[in-house]
Amino acid sequence: MILVYTQTLILLIWVTATRAEVGDDDLNEVSDQVYAVKINKCCELNQIMVDSVCRLVELYNQSVWEPQFKTEDGKDTTVKHFNYVTGIPDCATTQQRPIFDLGKSEDELNLLEDGRLQHLIHHQHSSDHIKDDPFITNTYSIHEAIAIPEVKEPSSYIHDQAKYCMDKIFITSSNITGQYALVCIPEVIINWKETSFLMKKILNPLFHAIAMVLYLLVAIIYFVLPTLRDLAGNIITTITMCLIVSQAADLVRIFTELSNHVSFMVTDIILYISLLGAFFWLNSFGFYIWKTFNLSCRSRNVFLRVTDVRKYCYYSSVVWFAVGVMAAMAICAHFLLDSGTNPYKKMRLSNTIILEDVEQETIGWLGIAVFFTPVAFTIIFNLFFYVTTLKVIKRINIYGRIHYKLKGCFDLFMQLFLIMTTAWLFLLLSWLNFDGLFYAHIVVNLLQAILIFYVCVVRQSHVTFLLRKSCCYAEPIPTGEWGDEMTHMNGGNY
Repeated sequence: MILVYTQTLILLIWVTATRAEVGDDDLNEVSDQVYAVKINKCCELNQIMVDSVCRLVELYNQSVWEPQFKTEDGKDTTVKHFNYVTGIPDCATTQQRPIFDLGKSEDELNLLEDGRLQHLIHHQHSSDHIKDDPFITNTYSIHEAIAIPEVKEPSSYIHDQAKYCMDKIFITSSNITGQYALVCIPEVIINWKETSFLMKKILNPLFHAIAMVLYLLVAIIYFVLPTLRDLAGNIITTITMCLIVSQAADLVRIFTELSNHVSFMVTDIILYISLLGAFFWLNSFGFYIWKTFNLSCRSRNVFLRVTDVRKYCYYSSVVWFAVGVMAAMAICAHFLLDSGTNPYKKMRLSNTIILEDVEQETIGWLGIAVFFTPVAFTIIFNLFFYVTTLKVIKRINIYGRIHYKLKGCFDLFMQLFLIMTTAWLFLLLSWLNFDGLFYAHIVVNLLQAILIFYVCVVRQSHVTFLLRKSCCYAEPIPTGEWGDEMTHMNGGNY
């Protein structure tokens, strides 16, 4: 309003000063230019949007865009004087998002008489032939109908002038014409007291960061201390590194406002591959303990045959080959077979925040099933390893130092198995449409890291002993007190 008053005052001063030289027609023209509504057009005046690029209208036998004005309640109106401002909007730090009005699509674009853009989202109808167009679904991600029974009225968003651009669009693959808009997503209004925001946007990333630090500490301890760099220690280090990668990938997916810059497809693939790798390495840990205990009952020289380094190379080649095969199968299943589901994930902030849909392509349910089915089988195999190894341990009457070390590895394996399996089950439950289950997954995710740090470091007396010797007293790490078992297992070679 202050701007209008200022423009009016400047106009009156200028008219008073030049009234003798300017006629009435010129004054009317100047007045119209001052009060003309500004319309933001994406392309130049003689261009329209063809697919995703501005093109000359005469090349496609189309007409230029003619804006149709409406009131906020949907009634047609007219604006006598308006001016075009060409170019895409300057969104500063916020995102840009394309919207289309293609007749019977879910989105409706109305240009208001004051130059603002009204975006209506109809939750109950959309055109099947529009959604089936491959160019539209691959390029623009047309909305799926939002299944919210209690929402009957369309959602409405108003985009201010200079925060949008609008134009006519022509889709060559299906010969569809409609209206196109590129808008700036408004800054969200955050309710800091809301439980959903606190858990999902504050505690969840904080817990992920704490978990990564704890996993990193375990990996460093088992990698740096020489007497812990046996086969079991290397497997624990690899498991924690896989968990660090999975936490980092899941941390990226928390912030949906980065959807224009980060592909959730890539983060999903990294997350599921790292989880699959962690469980495969846990399964190899159980297999190593089961095989060693069974062979120790038959031969006394089983520990002298192959060094831990060579064993770790064998296990690495098998595990990562299996992970690569399962990942390739999951990705192929997603792109080639998972055609009946929508690969775009719609994320909606809660009612106390500005509602805005953000669509990102993610792994479909078929791909997730291919990733997670091997994890379920590793859990079954680990149960078999636990039961059979426990029977072997009960039959052993005489324990040597190596048997005591293997018994400790067996206990550590069982604890890791229980912790990781519980966290994996809560991850599955978090996909259900219940906020309480998702909040439980957030807490269990942190508890998993704390418990793994506890059972791998704090609860292991020989690990704490080595840490005190090397850190607190600055003494050389002993190799005969706790590490001689591994020396015998490797035949005296490190």
